[in-house]
Amino acid sequence: MEYPKLSAEELISRLAWREQKIRMVLDTDTFNEVDDQFAVIYTLLSGEKLGLEALYAAPFSNKKCSGVKNGMEKSYQEIEKILGLCKAQDRIPAYRGSESYLPDGETPVESEAARNLVERAMSASAEEPLYVAAIGAVTNVASAILMEPRIIERIVVVWLGGHALHWNSASEFNLYQDLHATRILLDSGVPLVLVPCMGVASHLQTSQSELRDYVLPCGELGSYLYETYSESSEDHFAYTRVIWDISVIAYLINEQWASSSLVHSPRLSDDFRWSTDTSRHFIRYVHRVNRNLIFRDLFTKLKEYSRQ
Repeated sequence: MEYPKLSAEELISRLAWREQKIRMVLDTDTFNEVDDQFAVIYTLLSGEKLGLEALYAAPFSNKKCSGVKNGMEKSYQEIEKILGLCKAQDRIPAYRGSESYLPDGETPVESEAARNLVERAMSASAEEPLYVAAIGAVTNVASAILMEPRIIERIVVVWLGGHALHWNSASEFNLYQDLHATRILLDSGVPLVLVPCMGVASHLQTSQSELRDYVLPCGELGSYLYETYSESSEDHFAYTRVIWDISVIAYLINEQWASSSLVHSPRLSDDFRWSTDTSRHFIRYVHRVNRNLIFRDLFTKLKEYSRQ
């Protein structure tokens, strides 16, 4: 597959954090874990900075579904539920994503989400790119790149995937589900902001008691998030759970909450290990998140929304 190649200068410019309001779409396996619901709502409540145009249901497969297609469908239904709770169903469209993972590194999986991403990306420009926030397996995003490689010149992908580059393994749910899609993201030269899970976003932990104090009182949305979190474990004694999907949203809102630097795009081996190759293009790599400021912003926005 031949991809458009951005110069180092173009890539570095595209990867600079943007202070102005941005156009964005959110690709999410919303039914997979409790953190996606927090991330979707956080995005919807951050309209001062994030111009959310569409939500895409990403595929996943684990014990919460009967397979990849069913995981995507359950995610789509959860997106629709959240849009209803936020009274946003009439202004933010949702699209079903891939029903399978990529069969190889050159064949896209057709879906409403991938086609819509191509359409929106081609209406963007190098000066005003479309931001693609991805918090699941990147099958939809990689499929869109394969369908229309020119979108590489018009998008910036911000993805929660893998573990920190110093970790002993990159093997993480979002990454290993679709190895072909992950490699397309890393190898194609698309402007990429990588937010690792363990070692970085894993600091975004909260507890049932904290959510009882600061989220549960926030109306219907607060009750939904609190109950979703509470149902994730039978025992909340001395228990915290990471809500790492909100790291991607936090980076887009305020770069000081998610410190980053430019690194060469890592190579990913068949056994899910990182290696460094300084001949490769740059990506932006988030190496630290400010847990307290991120949760403070989320809790504040939930409180303000409940008062409307």
